[in-house]
Amino acid sequence: SERKTIHYLKLSAPWDVLVYYAEELCMRAPLQAQPNPDRNSSAEVLQWLCIPNALQQHVPNKPADYYTCAFRRSKLDKFLGSDSRDSYFSNTQRHRIVYEILARTIYGKRKRAEIGINRLLNERVYAAAFPLHEGPFETPESEVPDEALNPRQVLYRFWAQWGCWYRYQPLDHIRQYFGEKIAIYFAWLGFYTAWLLPAAAVGTVVFLAGLVAMGTNTASVSGEEAVWPLCSVPLQVGYLFDHPGTVFFSVFMSFWAVTFLEYWKRKSATLAHHWDCMDFQEEEERPRPEFAAMAPRMEQNPITGLKEPYFPKQDRLSRVLTGSMAIVIMVRRRAWPGLTSPARERWRHARVGHCPAGNIANISSSLVNLALILLMSQVYTSLAEKLTRWEMHRTQTLHEDAFTFKVFIFQFVNFYSSPFYVAFFKGRFVGYPGQYGTLLGLRNEECGPGGCLIELAQQLFIIMVGKQIISNVQEFVIPKLKAWRQKRKLARVRGAQISQEPPRWEEDYELIECEGLFEEYLEMVLQFGFITIFVAAFPLAPLFALLNNWVEIRLDAQKFVCEYRRPVAYRAQDIGVWFLILEVLAQISAFLIAFTSDFLPRLLYQYEHDSQLQGYVNFTLAYSPPRYLATGNHTLCRYKAFRDANGNYTLFYWKLLAVRLGFIIAFEHVVFFFLRLIDWLVPDVPGSLELKIKRERYLAKQALADNQEVLLTVSRDSASPGQCARSWRARVCPCPSVKQTRASERLTGAHTEWEALGWRGWREDS
Repeated sequence: SERKTIHYLKLSAPWDVLVYYAEELCMRAPLQAQPNPDRNSSAEVLQWLCIPNALQQHVPNKPADYYTCAFRRSKLDKFLGSDSRDSYFSNTQRHRIVYEILARTIYGKRKRAEIGINRLLNERVYAAAFPLHEGPFETPESEVPDEALNPRQVLYRFWAQWGCWYRYQPLDHIRQYFGEKIAIYFAWLGFYTAWLLPAAAVGTVVFLAGLVAMGTNTASVSGEEAVWPLCSVPLQVGYLFDHPGTVFFSVFMSFWAVTFLEYWKRKSATLAHHWDCMDFQEEEERPRPEFAAMAPRMEQNPITGLKEPYFPKQDRLSRVLTGSMAIVIMVRRRAWPGLTSPARERWRHARVGHCPAGNIANISSSLVNLALILLMSQVYTSLAEKLTRWEMHRTQTLHEDAFTFKVFIFQFVNFYSSPFYVAFFKGRFVGYPGQYGTLLGLRNEECGPGGCLIELAQQLFIIMVGKQIISNVQEFVIPKLKAWRQKRKLARVRGAQISQEPPRWEEDYELIECEGLFEEYLEMVLQFGFITIFVAAFPLAPLFALLNNWVEIRLDAQKFVCEYRRPVAYRAQDIGVWFLILEVLAQISAFLIAFTSDFLPRLLYQYEHDSQLQGYVNFTLAYSPPRYLATGNHTLCRYKAFRDANGNYTLFYWKLLAVRLGFIIAFEHVVFFFLRLIDWLVPDVPGSLELKIKRERYLAKQALADNQEVLLTVSRDSASPGQCARSWRARVCPCPSVKQTRASERLTGAHTEWEALGWRGWREDS
């Protein structure tokens, strides 16, 4: 009810502070400018084929490329641009330095771990702290040359607009404005989307081939016996998702996945070198604010020698084990997808012999399951966050890794439990007439005549495509609602000043806080699982993933450029733990082919009985046992199973089981062999890049030698055409270690003078 006053605190760093911390943080400094060509393999292929490249676009003010080396204050005169203090450090470098200062500053008692801006934000002393955007993102109404646009306007015009959906992303501009961590995410997303093109093309061809071949299926039912459930349509529709083409596509996608990951490692190494992160090592991290606030005592850090908050390892271990038990309980609870089974059974038994009833039941239960998945996603994420916080991990990296593991386990079970149930369990424990299998008093579900692959395809389509549509709508609507709410809140505070032109920091405060990249990575990793694990049942999955990612890139770009406050420019050289998760998902697709597809039973039948599959359907149908006919008013019927007249499994069943297990072992070994072969043939670091790195290390050491003539010699050599100098950049000068005590002394005397370009902090007082 009482109006609040917002106090904005402007911070800046003078030259001496910037130079000091640039050396301590091992920042890279330019030695010599180099050409910065576009690095797109598709552009090189199109140029070699003399085909015009519609994906290419000219983006103004492209960042220059340099020889770089770890900054040394004593060698300042040898770095390019050292005479221009105003422009020597980029804005992202200034932001990083000031954030480091704010994160280290002691504002209270060290024994209470009252250190850093994050602790102040946690305790609501400050409402937020972030670097400023470099002007508005809207382009001027009057015609101005592209080179006159500010960096934010350049990103909006040449990246975030919907009309750029088919263009290459300006990754160097993204890295210059947002830092390497965000740039590497968009580089991975663009690389993944580009690799989806061949997968989507092959999947579409396989699906169309299934449509054509659906009417040529020679397997048929003969005789006058009743088949239950009585429906001939699924026999043909099932062939749409279960024919030799889908098996080929499954094998193709397994090789596609491992090849994609191997080439991404090369791309990641190239970008890390290009962005000076090849030798990046995360510095010794400070304790998290929440950890510092709740730690029971202080202990000496063996690395820094300083007293830091400490939590006993035994207590943490007991908490981790307790949290693991909670995860197991929740996973078991969610892995029970039979919640919607009674609804399907009522539909199915309501009108036996009518296919639409079963299809409606499957679709309706899939929609209910999708709603349950989306609801439980929020519950699981909240639970994982509370468990991870309770486990008291010391650093933010350890906290994020533990949180990532928990959320992925939860979401893996949440999204994949129903498809896994249909693929591997449904129809396996049905029993036979007179001896049906039950669980908790309910009869187990059986598959239709066309197999469970039809229902699996329906589930995958609804869950995958429905999740993508809902997520995109949320990403489009929710940030705008949050921004509207933030503007209304500020309008009440500003009152009569609302008509005045607000300064940059007030406009940025109206934006919403950057929510990081965790949800973005999680969404894409779950999508990757759908197109690799279950692609045998849904060949169109890569196509829908491709369409979604074209939209996803623009939505994420608009969020970062237009709707988020500017995040701190963190460094990174790869996508981290997510790559390990992708590798696991890429190697478990063989089980679906072996246990769900009808490919192996058909193949074994062709080998043992008839190469033309004549009588195959009859062969897969067993007769009801005589004792079933003797009890009650039952007529002779047939059901899908490899059983004899007494309900026992036939020899063909055991042969088929051996073939399936052998197929899994053989297929996995082939995939592993192919992965190792690619790993051997395609090194993680390209040979040309490895040569550059070695050469650049030598040049960097020579360039910073005390002899001034060495740098001149390097410059002359780099101009000669035979020295591969067009893309050298020195990287590996040893970074000097600066004692922590020296940093603390310097920080104490300088923290009242900083004027960090583009940084604002504020506090809300009643």
